[in-house]
Amino acid sequence: MTGSAVGILAGGGPLPFQVAESARRQGRDVFIIGFQDFVDLDQIRHWPHRIIRLAAAGEILSSLRQANCGDIVLIGPVRRPALRDLRPDAEGARLLARVGRALFSGDDGLLGALVRIFGEEGFRVRGAHEFLTQSLGRVGALGRIQPDVQARADIERGIAVVRAIGALDIGQGCIVQDGLVLAVEAIEGTDQMLERAARLLQPGPGGVLVKMLKPGQEARADMPTIGPRTIINAHAAGLRGIAFETGFTLLTDPVECEATADRLELFLYGLSRAESQGAG
Repeated sequence: MTGSAVGILAGGGPLPFQVAESARRQGRDVFIIGFQDFVDLDQIRHWPHRIIRLAAAGEILSSLRQANCGDIVLIGPVRRPALRDLRPDAEGARLLARVGRALFSGDDGLLGALVRIFGEEGFRVRGAHEFLTQSLGRVGALGRIQPDVQARADIERGIAVVRAIGALDIGQGCIVQDGLVLAVEAIEGTDQMLERAARLLQPGPGGVLVKMLKPGQEARADMPTIGPRTIINAHAAGLRGIAFETGFTLLTDPVECEATADRLELFLYGLSRAESQGAG
């Protein structure tokens, strides 16, 4: 029998607490499991919570049950540890055995397996986007800057690249300039990809960053995320703008993202589902 509270498994950044605020506005009780070494300690202290090691699955499950959690949300970046560093508790070892080969099949396979296991343990796994509907953007330009013809061509190229690398479970983003792929996102994340791309920028108009959900990705566990810092770093890298998949990308602060893009004269463009599928 599942409970009425919302349990949030929180990695880094502000999104876990935005989900918590949204759930509370809906009249739901909230309990946060903060992953040790990742969660924002200043923010989590304002909520009912426990700080738990990533691999302490027994402690995580018992804490969720004690807090009467029925729905759970996995949100916030967590650096995937090496298997030798996990040090699982007894329940964690049992669950790792159930995950099996998914441990070695990339992030999508592992996250999908975790979602399935939480379901088998009696919880309903919800996506953060179900609580943060105001953070999903809208189709078209979010500010006053529009992508020009060259930028639109680079966006189309970027869509094709992200769909290709996403199908291989490599990453959710890439940077394209004048048809040339400067960088693709892998385990390092968007900010470090932008740092690399800055050193590879070619003469002429700057490139574009494209962020999208991977084909077949488990959206309840790991949606692409863009924040004001992403836009600042894109500007520092010499880019002209950012395109993202509307409805499947979380904007950590939509108002500030739009204001930052306008201030730095970058476009922030929401792709329709048809465009992101290569049908636009």
